Formats: sequence, structure tokens, C-alpha cells
Amino acid sequence: MKASREKLELAMARACMNATDIAKKSGMPEPTVKNVISGRNVKPRTFGRFAQVLNCDPSEIIEKED
Repeated sequence: MKASREKLELAMARACMNATDIAKKSGMPEPTVKNVISGRNVKPRTFGRFAQVLNCDPSEIIEKED
């Protein structure tokens, strides 16, 4: 699963969080958090944890494939 950088940054802004904040709150290593932010493929569980911390549905931040 890949995150849409634009949608993700909007969700992060709404939550007033940066990568370090998300890593601390989720318990994920900061490099993993940065992988999500940079649009790399991550496991669904990782993507779900990320969305949960941002208090949004994963479908709100996923990169739509055409």
C-alpha cells in the first residue's frame, strides 16, 4: 500500500503532527514512518496504524491507482 503524499500531508496538518510525533504515538520506528510519508510500499498493518494515529480512514490517504 502506498500513501498519497498530498493527502497524507493534509492529514498530518489536520492532526498537527510530524514524522517524529507519529513515530512516538504509534510505536513505529521513525524510518518506517518516513517510508510511509515518502510513498514507499508498506504493509497494510503499518498503513492502518499510521492512519489510526492521524485519526483518519486509510482510504483517505491511500494513493489511488489509475
